[in-house]
Amino acid sequence: MAEKKVIAVVGATGAQGGGLARAILADADGGFAVRALTRRPDSDAARELTALGAEVVKADTGDLGSLTEAFDGAHGAFLVTNFWEDMSPEREKQEAAAMARAAKAAGVAHVIWSTLEDTRDYIPLDDERMPTLMGGYKVPHFDAKAEANQFFTDAGVPSTFLQTTFYWENLLGPMAPRRGDDGRLVLAMPMADSPLAGIAAEDIGRTAYGIFRRGGDLVGRTVSIAGEHLTGKQMAEQLSAALGEDVAYVPVPFDAMRAQPFPAAAETGNMFQFYAEVPQFNAVRDLDVVRDLNPQLQTFQQWLNAHKHAFAGA
Repeated sequence: MAEKKVIAVVGATGAQGGGLARAILADADGGFAVRALTRRPDSDAARELTALGAEVVKADTGDLGSLTEAFDGAHGAFLVTNFWEDMSPEREKQEAAAMARAAKAAGVAHVIWSTLEDTRDYIPLDDERMPTLMGGYKVPHFDAKAEANQFFTDAGVPSTFLQTTFYWENLLGPMAPRRGDDGRLVLAMPMADSPLAGIAAEDIGRTAYGIFRRGGDLVGRTVSIAGEHLTGKQMAEQLSAALGEDVAYVPVPFDAMRAQPFPAAAETGNMFQFYAEVPQFNAVRDLDVVRDLNPQLQTFQQWLNAHKHAFAGA
């Protein structure tokens, strides 16, 4: 029997990396094995991956030495950063640069870098539609990832750039439908009447697995993904059907979102304004292309049916 190709997965205990790890581990005859990278190999999530058959190793995305050691002998690597941990685009770029150097040093044959568009290509810094943040960004967690693409190109790492999007899982937490004073559930989102490209987090990992299964076919390419493009009104209608009661969509003004009293409010308002006002974001996310890579790609309704009991406001 041929030896399985090892895929080193950064963020294997998180949403994106966890989806990829589980997709590989569920495909016993797929020819790939999981090396799960985590700073906490003793965590419950890491132990769960070990029980499923993953090799779990300790590594830190800010430590070039531990990354290089963790990537040694791996055929592929899935790389992702967590902007929300420090909310620092500079740190995010530093971590991406370290991962690119480590992948090159270890001779990794195929890297998938989880990234996003540079919003400044569509809404320049001098565009007053939205404020400039942190000295040089419109949506820092988008723009920093897009800048980091160059680290992989400059290092000569064989890479696929996987452009992700809004997770529907956000609707189970900070953006969940809330019950108003009149008892009615309300989905409040700053999307005006524009469609939002959304996806189930696990489908990001499943699509990444589809890319690895293609061999080197998508090296040097950008793959932009979504599960479905839906307006807030359409999402509310589907929520109503899943939850068995009426859910109303209320479009929140972008400035009202930016004025909210939480640390990422301005960033969040800018992000949704970008989603709403830049149609190219949805246009490059061809659902047929994504489904070809990931035949299990879920629609919003399928995702809702699997998660409807988790809605806190229902």
